[in-house]
Amino acid sequence: MSANYEDRDTLFNFVVKEGNGVKGLIDSGISCVPQPFVQPLSERIATPNGQTCEAVQPIDISQLDGPCHTEVAKQIVEAAETLGFFQVVNHGVSVELLELLKMSAHEFFEQPPENKAVYLKEVSPSKLVKYGTSFVPEKEKAIEWKDYVSMLYTNDDEALQHWPLQCREVALDFLKSSMAMVKRIVEVLVEDVGVILEEERMNSLMGTKMVNMNYYPTCPSPELTIGVGRHSDMGMLTVLLQDGIGGLYVKVDNGDWLEIPPLNGALVINVGDTLQILSNGKYKSAEHRVRTTNIGSRVSVPIFTAPNPSEKIGPLPEVVERDGVARYKEVLFQDYMNNFFSQPHDGKKSLDFARAD
Repeated sequence: MSANYEDRDTLFNFVVKEGNGVKGLIDSGISCVPQPFVQPLSERIATPNGQTCEAVQPIDISQLDGPCHTEVAKQIVEAAETLGFFQVVNHGVSVELLELLKMSAHEFFEQPPENKAVYLKEVSPSKLVKYGTSFVPEKEKAIEWKDYVSMLYTNDDEALQHWPLQCREVALDFLKSSMAMVKRIVEVLVEDVGVILEEERMNSLMGTKMVNMNYYPTCPSPELTIGVGRHSDMGMLTVLLQDGIGGLYVKVDNGDWLEIPPLNGALVINVGDTLQILSNGKYKSAEHRVRTTNIGSRVSVPIFTAPNPSEKIGPLPEVVERDGVARYKEVLFQDYMNNFFSQPHDGKKSLDFARAD
């Protein structure tokens, strides 16, 4: 007798607790989306209508080191102030490495489920690696249609020892070849608010680094599900590699959702909550979400940069002096992080934790 995946407990045990993931559900032969994955009408993403946003025009990040520095810095600042998302090219990460990343992500998730389940949080041999499904599935009204593996960076040796064999080398290369670009972008953004961060402070604000690989299996009814719900990222900056399928949407001021289209060889950059707090609201952590698809399994590879857990974050004093008001209070990043991971995705609600009373 086949399992009843319409029953939430049965599905939760199979997908989440046993580590079969959404991929295992699809491999079991289902032809319909089980009820626990069906989103409320308010959260569903309409069929793509071709609307894309201005982030389609990539920024040539290499021009920061030439005569066009001022113009390129202005493009970065404007994107961070308005959309919170932009795409970059000539970023220092080779196209060959980007292709290897996508291939290694597929290789990891296409393994037998028991090979991935060894990295479930409760049993993972390393605190650096976690495999799972959705965000906080035990608290969500409807589960997100996504499997993932997250790899926390401490140092090269531990990454090469503990990260999954299928992706450890390419993921580490991706992280290391992206960090100079990330620091350069942060420098541009803080300089525009009249601040020069000392190297020690900069390193503390980006002391937590994590590479994730996300896998969105082919979905029989994409209009009923979401890959990732509405949220903003908690850290400083996120660097994202998309594959060619697409499905990343960002919310704009008028409430519309526009797609960030995949561009071959480009990387997506988005502002996180920490940078919004430091800038006293000048820069916008972008609310975004991910659509599922029935044309193939999609992968994406983000790098999350965030403060050390022991770091206190609040509006930079120079910015408060200029603005005349602090819109956020100072909080310990560990506390902000604990709050972020304790609740299902709900837009930018996580920022309320740091809002000034």
